[in-house]
Amino acid sequence: MYKRILVAIDGSETSEHAFDTALQLAHDNDAQLQPLYVIDNPLMAYDASGYDPTILRDAFVEEGQRLLADALAQMKHENVAGVPRIVDVAPIGEDISERIRISANEFNADLLVLGTHGRRGFKRLFLGSVAERVVRSASLPVLLVPSRQAQTTAADAARPAQTEAAAAPHELSR
Repeated sequence: MYKRILVAIDGSETSEHAFDTALQLAHDNDAQLQPLYVIDNPLMAYDASGYDPTILRDAFVEEGQRLLADALAQMKHENVAGVPRIVDVAPIGEDISERIRISANEFNADLLVLGTHGRRGFKRLFLGSVAERVVRSASLPVLLVPSRQAQTTAADAARPAQTEAAAAPHELSR
């Protein structure tokens, strides 16, 4: 079904879960997988004395290389083809979501996989959501993978209701 899958990774548990999902989809569909690490270039205070913005960027590059090496090792273990990629956000007029969308187009992806933290309400409004912005601007299918924590919380929330429902017939028989 899908032949070219792009998955954004950032080292978080949520993106690891998204990568695992994308890896399984790529394996099952004999698809190419491109793990993507995006380096954000926040506005730098160049006039601050002693400030060297390359130190921060170099740290991001190092983290990205480590994450992509791990991803490539897992891809090889699962016999999934593809080449991981590190990209930079353009300094002016671009954000992470835009860079992900552009990278998906450059890769000619037919599926984009992203992790989502599942924030709601004020937290989502204040922090924004890369996944939401990608979905709003994407021209290809986007699979949003919730964090394992969100899945556990949802499962835990469902359990008491099931227990109460199962206990109700017993109470009625008395």
